[in-house]
Amino acid sequence: MKIAVVGAWHVHTMEYATAIQKNPNAELCCLWDDNEERGKATAEKLGVPFQPDLQAIWDDPTIEGISVTTATNQHTEVLIAAAKAKKNIFTEKVLALTNEDAEEIAQAVRESGVKFTISYPHKTWPTLKAAKALVDSGKLGKITYARVHNYHDGSVRPQADGSLGWLPPHFYDAAQTGGGAMMDLGAHPMYTLNWFMGEPKTVTSQFTNVTPRAVEDNAVSVFEFANGAIGVSETGFVTSGINYVMEACGTKGSVMIHNDMVEYCCEETDNKVVQLTDLPEKSTMPIDAWIDACRGEGEAPNGIDDAVALTRLMVGAYESYRTQQKYLFPAEK
Repeated sequence: MKIAVVGAWHVHTMEYATAIQKNPNAELCCLWDDNEERGKATAEKLGVPFQPDLQAIWDDPTIEGISVTTATNQHTEVLIAAAKAKKNIFTEKVLALTNEDAEEIAQAVRESGVKFTISYPHKTWPTLKAAKALVDSGKLGKITYARVHNYHDGSVRPQADGSLGWLPPHFYDAAQTGGGAMMDLGAHPMYTLNWFMGEPKTVTSQFTNVTPRAVEDNAVSVFEFANGAIGVSETGFVTSGINYVMEACGTKGSVMIHNDMVEYCCEETDNKVVQLTDLPEKSTMPIDAWIDACRGEGEAPNGIDDAVALTRLMVGAYESYRTQQKYLFPAEK
C-alpha cells in the first residue's frame, strides 16, 4: 500500500512517517508540504521524494492512503480533497476547528467510503484499557467523577541555545493551531473522557499563560454530564515530573493510573487499594491498525464519529473560555 505524507508541520510527522516505513505492508512514497524548505528537509530525512504539487497526489491512482500532519487549519481543505480523491485517511488530531467544518469533512468521508482513522494513541495503552474495563464492568458503580491530567514541558525546558521550550514556534500560532495546550496535548484527556463517559452536557474552561506565548500553555476544562457526573481535562506545556494521571471514581469504587500503574478499590478488594497487575496487551497503534484495515484486515479504529466528537468538545471548551461562561452543548442532530 503506497502512502503519501501530507504536511510536515506537526511534531509527530516523523513518528507517523517512520511507522509507515517500518510497516511491511506499506510504502512511504512521497511527502508534500506547503512550505517547500520544510517539506524538502523532512523528505530528505525520510529518504523519499518531495512532491511540491498536492494535486499530483490526489491524481495518482497508485497512492492509496495519506497521513495528514498539516497545520490544523488546513485539515478541512485537505481531508475533503483526500476523501473526494478516494484516498484512505490517517490524520493527526484534532479533526477541525469548527463543528461545521468537522461535519463537512465527515460527510465527505462517509460519502467516499474511504478508511478513516484519527490518531488517539492513548486508547491503546494497557493501563487505560484496564481502567476502561473496570468502569464498564460496573464494579466501580456509577461513575460520578473522572479526571485526566496530561502535561509536558514543551514551553519551558531549557534548550542548548538558551531558549525555553522544544515545541516549534508555529505551535503558538493561533491561526494555524486554533489554540494552545488544550487544542494540542489536551486532546488526549478530551477523547479519553469522551471514551469513558460519553457526550457531555456543559463545559467550563480556565486557560492561562505561564510563558509569554500567544496561546494558552496551562489549561483546565470541567465537563458536566447528564447523569450528574463531572469530568476534568487538565493539560499544559509548562509542567515537569508526573506528566500523566487518570482517575475515575464511582459509587462503589475508584481506579487511578499513575507512574504506569493501575490501582483500584471496590467491594472485591474489601475496599482496600490494590495494584492491578494483570493488564491487557497494548493494542496495535492507530496508524498500523489503519493500514491493516485498508488492506481488509480488521476495522479502522477511531473513526469519523470519534473525530467529530473531539471537535465538539474542543469548540465548547474554547467557547467557554472566550465568553467566560458555561458552554451548553447543542443536541446532536
